[in-house]
Amino acid sequence: MALAATTKAAAAAAMAATHRRQCAGAAAPRPQQVRCRAAGGSVAAAPAPACSPVEAPSQRVPPTRMRSAAATVAAMWRQVQGCDDWAGLLEPGAVHPVLRAEVARYGDLVDACYKAFDLDPSSRRYLNCKYGRERMLAEVGLPGAGYEITRYVYAAPPDEVSVPTMEPASTSGRGRWIGYVAVSTDEMTRRLGRRDVLVSFRGTVTPAEWAANLMSSLEPARFDPCDPRPEVKVESGFLSLYTSADKTCRFGGAGSCREQLLREVSRLVESCGKAHPGEEVSVTLAGHSMGSALALLFAYDLTELGLNRGAPVTVFSFGGPRVGNAAFKARCDELGVKALRVANVHDPITKLPGIFLNEATAGVLRPSWRGSCYTHVGVELPLDFIRVADLASVHDLGTYVALLKSGGGGASRPASTAERRDGGVLAKVMEFVGRRRAGPVPWQDAALQMGGLVQTLGLI
Repeated sequence: MALAATTKAAAAAAMAATHRRQCAGAAAPRPQQVRCRAAGGSVAAAPAPACSPVEAPSQRVPPTRMRSAAATVAAMWRQVQGCDDWAGLLEPGAVHPVLRAEVARYGDLVDACYKAFDLDPSSRRYLNCKYGRERMLAEVGLPGAGYEITRYVYAAPPDEVSVPTMEPASTSGRGRWIGYVAVSTDEMTRRLGRRDVLVSFRGTVTPAEWAANLMSSLEPARFDPCDPRPEVKVESGFLSLYTSADKTCRFGGAGSCREQLLREVSRLVESCGKAHPGEEVSVTLAGHSMGSALALLFAYDLTELGLNRGAPVTVFSFGGPRVGNAAFKARCDELGVKALRVANVHDPITKLPGIFLNEATAGVLRPSWRGSCYTHVGVELPLDFIRVADLASVHDLGTYVALLKSGGGGASRPASTAERRDGGVLAKVMEFVGRRRAGPVPWQDAALQMGGLVQTLGLI
């Protein structure tokens, strides 16, 4: 146990130093130790692959000068990945064009999950991906994405959140396909300036996932068996989706979502270091709605266990909810997890959970209540869009990505203004939840009901 604590402290310090040095142009960080593994709790000392030196401070181009057409992802990938919390890249009304393009690109890679998800109950691939790994990206319109999918990822809602009146009984406890793990090709690696390990997560689609999302109580994550940190709490529904095991093992979805991800991503990070010595590696996690919550949970888990081996870990969240409490945010910051939250100020999902107990109200609450306050992690990239004829678009990933690509949708007012408009929110959300659980409501109408919820919340 003493060894685990020592290793953990060294790893956390190394992770923080990694981000500081990457942005300041200092020498590469010392090797990071791999801490307790999820299942066995054993400690293995494994040095991180060597990183190539970055340029000296005098050679770096200031963020303001990088706005020229000559700026490339390879020249500023550390800034794009948030090594300095996107300082100078998120000026009001003038998001850096390279950052904007990269965030939109990751949005497209998340949207691929929706396009490939099979919702036909008569299909043998129901609740799974329609296509094989080798051709999935091409089938959904991204033949030149520059990534090779190495594994599909599944999550199984626990039995206690199944909704038998809305889903076939045969799907209870069954793993749903929620995304994929991929690694950049050699050509894309040259463009990006590093080897990118990507995990892409779709958002909530099935009734059981909605039910899991609405379990809004906080629960200790306890990911590291050597140091469980009971003060670090996350939303119980997201945690159950992340840690519940698939009972059927159909289509290769053996084990929990957590086990699948830790095993595959740690394998890729290690193998990339061995196959390409001196090549830098990044871990990018992108998700929409529920998927962004799973992405953040995995980012915390991966870095808490040290299985990123010093590689920077970045989350690109689209319309994501809050995931944990203030202690969760503080620990993510301490571990060097970087999160960029793309959020429409009219999107109610980004205000949940924690309608009243959140980072905006924590300062006026009793100290004993502050541990129960939900808190967003990371930096916000606010968008401001609404179409009266299509209210559901406020949470639609396609609309998010289209606005990023067009350069529009920049927030004209602080997002915190919308977050403070709490009047009647709780009652309206509970009314919406009650309708969702009442019976076999056609799920094609879900978007319209969400649009109505947005309007009645007073957020538009």
